[in-house]
Amino acid sequence: MESNNADEIRKVVRDRYAELARMQAPSCCGGPTEAASCCCDPTSVQLRATRHHYSEEELDALSADIPSLGCGNPTALSELKENEVVLDLGSGGGLDCFLAARSVGPGGRVIGLDMTPEMVELARANAGKMSLDNIEFRLGEMEHMPVESESVDVVISNCVINLSTDKDAVFREVFRVLKPGGRLCVSDIVTHGELPRQVRENLELWACCVAGALDEQDYLARIHAAGFTQPNVQDAKTVWSAQRTCCEAEDPARAMVASVTVTARKPA
Repeated sequence: MESNNADEIRKVVRDRYAELARMQAPSCCGGPTEAASCCCDPTSVQLRATRHHYSEEELDALSADIPSLGCGNPTALSELKENEVVLDLGSGGGLDCFLAARSVGPGGRVIGLDMTPEMVELARANAGKMSLDNIEFRLGEMEHMPVESESVDVVISNCVINLSTDKDAVFREVFRVLKPGGRLCVSDIVTHGELPRQVRENLELWACCVAGALDEQDYLARIHAAGFTQPNVQDAKTVWSAQRTCCEAEDPARAMVASVTVTARKPA
C-alpha cells in the first residue's frame, strides 16, 4: 500500500478510536447483535459495551466495568499459564489484559500495546480501579513494537490486526518478540473471498474493521510466512451477514465477512 494511503488510513483509525476512548464506547467489531457500531456518529447515538464474547465468570472476576472493543475472546483460547509474559496488541481499554493478568498470576506480566494515546490513558485509568500489579500499558504501533526480542511467551490481540496496512510487518514483529516456542492467539476479522474495490478503499470501513480484512487463507499464509508453525482457526463465526448496520457495505461483501480466532506457535 502506498505510504500516503497508509498514513491516511492510520489517521482515520486513530481518530476513530480516540473518540471511542473518550466515550468509553465499543467498536463495530462486536458483531451483529449490538445496538450500535463504531461507524455511527458517536455524538448522536448512545453506544454500549459489547462483552457477549466473555463468560459471566470472566466478567465477574473484574472489579470494574471495562468496555470491550473486540470480535472474540483470545484469552479463552490462549491457554495462559502462571508466570507467563503476555503481550496484547491493540489493548484498547484493557479488558483482555486484565483477564490475562489474572491468569498468569503475580509472577507473570502483561503488556498492553496501543497506538492511540487516548486508549492508553483509558486503560491506565481502568487499571487504577483494579488491584493488579503485573500489568503495564505502552504507546506504540504493532508494526514497530517497543518490546524486546524474545521476551514474550504469548501474544494475543482482539480485532486489531485487520486495521494495519502492513500485516506482514505485524506478524514479523510478533515472531521477533516471542520466545522460542512462544504462542500467538488472535481474534480478528477475515473475509471469505476478495472484497470489492469500493469497500477496500472506503476509509470508514477501514475504521470499522472491514476494509482491511484479509481473506482467511491469506491471513493464515502470512502468519506461516513470518515463521510460525501450525496456524489454525480455532473458532469462527459469520458477522454482519444477517443484519444491516451503519457499517454497511454492499450485501455480497457483507456476507463475506467473518470473525475468527487463530492460533500459531513459534518453533522452539
